[in-house]
Amino acid sequence: MNRGRTISAVLVVVVLLAGCGGSAGGAEVSGGGGADSADLAEQTASQAVERDAEAGDGGGNGGGDGSAAQTVATGRSIIRTGEVRLRVDDYEAARRNLTAAVEARGGYVSDSSQQVHDRGEESWTSGRVVLRVPAEDFSGMMADVEGEGRVLESSTSTQDVTDQVVDLQARLENLRAERDRLRELYQRANDTEDVLAVERRLSEVQTEIERTEARLQSLQRRVAYSTITVEMTEPRPDRPAPDQWYDTPVLAAFLDSVHGVGVVLRATVVAAAYAAPYLVVFLTPFAIAGGLLYRYRGRILGGDGGGDSTDDET
Repeated sequence: MNRGRTISAVLVVVVLLAGCGGSAGGAEVSGGGGADSADLAEQTASQAVERDAEAGDGGGNGGGDGSAAQTVATGRSIIRTGEVRLRVDDYEAARRNLTAAVEARGGYVSDSSQQVHDRGEESWTSGRVVLRVPAEDFSGMMADVEGEGRVLESSTSTQDVTDQVVDLQARLENLRAERDRLRELYQRANDTEDVLAVERRLSEVQTEIERTEARLQSLQRRVAYSTITVEMTEPRPDRPAPDQWYDTPVLAAFLDSVHGVGVVLRATVVAAAYAAPYLVVFLTPFAIAGGLLYRYRGRILGGDGGGDSTDDET
């Protein structure tokens, strides 16, 4: 009976230590264990039980501190992403070129979609391609993408996830250390109740380990392979002209006429502005000569008339 109480006390202390050393998720799991430890502490007052619990705690803490010290990152974990919008002459040819380029750099196409648009007898294609390329080839792949067509929009962004990676690594080390301690307790447990308690906690720890590993691997993949999203579209065909002028809609014809009147008026004003200097320079002499002729017209005509009358009298 004393041995069973000793194992129960050690199990409670291990759970408490794991909850204090883990993240928020581990704290939630160890909450119930705190209440159990208070009840068991009142039932286990013997010095032998306390010594066994302290011995188990010492080994567990030593392993946890050492693993945390080993999770210090040597570099930064950066997630790089890019987005590019292109106008391409041939969508299918551009997609094949991008696929070949990313595979040549050790990457792959993670997602793609395309749509074919129809208008009358004309059609054009647009779509999206998601490329995953090794982080060291991100800049080179961006240059390849932008060279595939006319760039309508291009942007890049970075996200530093170093702290998240370090936290997950430390959390994973603590969980694995707790799992090892629980396995040792499971081998030492004889009482059925103790065995069930260890199995239940061991299952919870294993589930949390798998969840943490999945999150860490996801971050590491996003750091190792940058993401470039490429949206491509072919030029839309021009709007076809009506077969006959009377096929044009009434409102469209009226608006075109109004626009035409405005164009003519604007062109007239612009032409007058261009011609004004020439008119001033070249017409001024003619205007002066015309004014002088008009002023002396009477004298010139009078002189001619006097000569005619003298000839008649003679």
